[in-house]
Amino acid sequence: MDFRELDRLDRRALLRGTAMLGAGAMMMRPLPTLAASGPMAAIRKAAEAGKEASVKRLRDWIALPSIAAENRNMAEGAAYMAELARDAGFSNVEIVPTDGQPGVFGTIDVGAPRTLGIYFMYDVKQFDPAEWSSPPLEGKMVDKPGFGLSIVGRGAVNQKGPEATFLAALHAIRAAKAKLPVNIVLICEGEEEIGSPHFRQVATKPNVLAALKKCDGIFIPFASQDKTGAVDVNLGSKGIIELELIASGEKWGRGPKGDVHSSLKAMLDSPAWRLVQALQTLVTPDGNTPAIEGWFENVRPLTEREKMLIREAAKGADEAAEKQALGVNVWIDNLKYDDALIRLAQEPTVNIEGLVAGYTGPGGKTILPGRAVAKLDLRLVPNQTRAEAEKKLRAHLDKHGFTDVEMNVSGGYDPTEVAEDSRLVRTELATYKALGVKANINARLAGSWPGATFTAPPVSIPAAHFGIGHGSGAHAPNEYYLIDSTNPKVAGMVDATMGFAEFLYTLAAIK
Repeated sequence: MDFRELDRLDRRALLRGTAMLGAGAMMMRPLPTLAASGPMAAIRKAAEAGKEASVKRLRDWIALPSIAAENRNMAEGAAYMAELARDAGFSNVEIVPTDGQPGVFGTIDVGAPRTLGIYFMYDVKQFDPAEWSSPPLEGKMVDKPGFGLSIVGRGAVNQKGPEATFLAALHAIRAAKAKLPVNIVLICEGEEEIGSPHFRQVATKPNVLAALKKCDGIFIPFASQDKTGAVDVNLGSKGIIELELIASGEKWGRGPKGDVHSSLKAMLDSPAWRLVQALQTLVTPDGNTPAIEGWFENVRPLTEREKMLIREAAKGADEAAEKQALGVNVWIDNLKYDDALIRLAQEPTVNIEGLVAGYTGPGGKTILPGRAVAKLDLRLVPNQTRAEAEKKLRAHLDKHGFTDVEMNVSGGYDPTEVAEDSRLVRTELATYKALGVKANINARLAGSWPGATFTAPPVSIPAAHFGIGHGSGAHAPNEYYLIDSTNPKVAGMVDATMGFAEFLYTLAAIK
């Protein structure tokens, strides 16, 4: 998943796009729907008894980082994911090869009338151990003020912690000798952090596709609570394209093919300046609005109702705290807070992730680089598509005379949308209500995940996020996931386990 290190309160507010209706009180309370009569009391007892094993399972998983960008432990990560699935009760588990890194697929068929899809990613982002307060693969337990005892490690919250907690729910249901109320289809990938370039190959493999099409919907396990205990129910997410633009003397036919002495600039063209000039054509002079020809022709603006709901949500948010967390003094274009949130939800973006040319170490090195690289991400909104955006970017560069600038796309996917009246979303809202958790319906998450693989043909099922619990630091140093909560409004691992169990039983019962 694509997030940065923000406290969940700030992250939730800044990624939501719009916040809509409440679905219950903020305080966590015992599961009232099924605990009194039914299997929940036994499942909770089993979850508590299995907590140590669940934490160990997560710590062992953190110790095995699969990093697609570095081709690190990819086969091992897929094999371990398959082992975790079998251990949790999935059958017919297979490692699914692709033209890139493999996926994993498995099913649990209990003959139930309804079937739920679950999406996992087993890959994680890169990390620099020097930036961490404890080794990023150690899984050290650290107290997080305002939350409680948490496990620190790469992948702790994005997404191994929530995923391990969903597996803990399956273990607890089986240990309690309770009947699983729905069939489950598990689909996993190892390339989410590079834009899921080959995930569609996993989802459309004939036996996988047949299983997915039986699902009432699919969700990615999520640790979505902020300090108040509230969660978001997302009705969509922005799409993304990750790519590099490369300017070089070799391709351009001007400037040096390799680095040369900078004194020669007076008589040599510069590939680095060539790239800067190409980049500047992609946006308006302030850098805030894409200027690629035709970029907005298929963009679906937010409705007036969606805008109104964003403004209402902004009234209850802490703007000053969000600015402090982000280290900013003003919003883009000096917008008011509610207008900035509307823009966050509505606008596609062109962002420079990284810009590298020549020497970047200590001191100077007086060179004229022969090659310059910009790493970009393009955020897409409905009704844009990845294919359309890539075509328009290439056409734009060519039109402006930059035919020599290479465009290497590493991954990406379309935006995701899910209907508010779908059984999946109604089950989420009903589950949060049963748990006593306040839920805000969000029209569009500004972050991205490959949910469009499921919502678009040929799969064509609802896709969303679900889960209670807390964590933060995704993609950043000291990423963590809450295990033992000291905040009565926020779920620790056992309560989050019960949240997933409640969802399964609610899906089986909801009309």
